[in-house]
Amino acid sequence: MEPTLFTNEVILSWLQYFSQNVDINLAQLKMLDITGKNKNLIPTVMCNRAVLVFTDAGHPDIFYDMWNAELGDCVIWYNEGSDPVGPIKHNKVSEMINRGINASAAMLVLNPNAATNYQIGIENSRFSPGSVQYVCREVRAVIMNKLNLGDQDNVCIISGESIAVEAAIIAAEGSVIAVEYDPRDRTTMQCNVDKFGLNNVIIVDSLDNGILEQLPVPDIAFIVGSPRIGREIQQLLAVNPHMNFVIYTLDFDILTSLPALFKENALKRTEAIRVEVSRVNSKGLMEPFPSPWLISARRA
Repeated sequence: MEPTLFTNEVILSWLQYFSQNVDINLAQLKMLDITGKNKNLIPTVMCNRAVLVFTDAGHPDIFYDMWNAELGDCVIWYNEGSDPVGPIKHNKVSEMINRGINASAAMLVLNPNAATNYQIGIENSRFSPGSVQYVCREVRAVIMNKLNLGDQDNVCIISGESIAVEAAIIAAEGSVIAVEYDPRDRTTMQCNVDKFGLNNVIIVDSLDNGILEQLPVPDIAFIVGSPRIGREIQQLLAVNPHMNFVIYTLDFDILTSLPALFKENALKRTEAIRVEVSRVNSKGLMEPFPSPWLISARRA
């Protein structure tokens, strides 16, 4: 078990403190320890009505970041000090944006407007505008289905900014390596990381120079196909020979090159699908979107 400031005994004492002072059903409570870990507070609060947050000192902008993420109406229940004793206070996040946290403590965050019906396939309008042309949400929903992520998975996403955001939210106990070759795309990726309050995303400019050896080993990779794909597959397999892949491509030449590439790297194609999406626009006309191929593969 990893060492932590908040042992089982400490957690139980905070649970008892809040249960005695706040009208709340502990069975519906989500607990989140963000001490020394890359945990995502904002997405957790967004989709849970009650979150008990254990935190250490050194979060000067925590309430401002929550307010900036449109969580200003959330109510924070807290006390002064590091122990679960004494009078309890409560304020809206919007009233606390100039405060930080300067000691280890617990706070109860109540969000009556929580989006408890979180849906895979975030609306594109929620992402930061910038250099990126985002895939439509319906295609992204299929991609996330094929990635089939667990909460502790480590994921490598190459040139898939919105996929990296959703992957980071789902793999809340894991990490996401977001590879963005274009500096403009890295800037947009960082804007999305800030906007969604993601602390488990690592942005890199390539897979070169042994960067993967310094990062959490990915379990699965999502790659937007490009002329670099052969080298990318080799670099990923070098750190995890049992890597699973999902490859996205609109390019026919890349699509037809994949069988030879898989054979060269001892990979087996497990699935190949094409996703077609059309919408009826405001004029009553069919509006088609790009129709990508999604190819899944793993070691034979």
